[in-house]
Amino acid sequence: MRIVSLLPSATEIVFALGLGDDLAGVTFECDFPPEARGKRIISSSGLEASADDPEAIDAAVRAATEGGAPLYRLDEAAIAEIDPDVILTQDLCRVCAVPSGDVDQALDRLGCSAVVISLDPTSLEEVIDDIGRVGTVLDVADRPRPRVLVLEWIDPPFGAGHWIPDMVRAAGGEPVLASDGTASAPLTWEAVVDAQPDVAVVAPCGFGLEGALRHARQAERHLPSTAAVWAVDGDAYIVRPGPRLVDGVKVLAEILHPEVVGSSSPEAATLVT
Repeated sequence: MRIVSLLPSATEIVFALGLGDDLAGVTFECDFPPEARGKRIISSSGLEASADDPEAIDAAVRAATEGGAPLYRLDEAAIAEIDPDVILTQDLCRVCAVPSGDVDQALDRLGCSAVVISLDPTSLEEVIDDIGRVGTVLDVADRPRPRVLVLEWIDPPFGAGHWIPDMVRAAGGEPVLASDGTASAPLTWEAVVDAQPDVAVVAPCGFGLEGALRHARQAERHLPSTAAVWAVDGDAYIVRPGPRLVDGVKVLAEILHPEVVGSSSPEAATLVT
């Protein structure tokens, strides 16, 4: 699939979905992740103003808008050469990126049949929804989610409860043997084996990483041999309902999808097996 992104946020979404290799064109403003800088620039600024002078930029934008001049230059020859399948743009702010209407007109002139997706979120929820929408358009929405067992205790074993299943989903996993919105519940090791989790996260309440590692090694003998077993600092990242739960989602995402998120939290999690 050949993808063109005409706004930096869309470029970040494409890379986060693991499709950076399919990204054939970006804007001059796309700077994250660093690999975006190596992509072909399709859209550049049409303004003549110093980037360090906000008053001059505002004046240039007003003059261009009042005079009907485009704020961005589309490299139509490059678009024709790429012949993209999907173009990501927006209608939220004409100052921020090429509007979808301008893109449609350019495609008509070029005879291109790309699908144009306009991303126009006005709330955090809509930003998240747009990420899912892009995933659907780019055919990665149904990418398999690993089945994740989170153990808050091991003797007896307790599955995850309260907010923890939501954390697993936010990190790109599917929680198993979990209690959504209610207290953690006791399990049997037979049930754990029958559930066949792909990943087992041992994050015992009241313990940091060192204690979690001891517990994980004890639990390992009861877990399916096919499961990747991780010890996680439960107190810091999982079981306390505080601001660090956001960091906990990142830790879980690093465990479940290191090829996309990377792995930068060795102080938080350790792979046991």
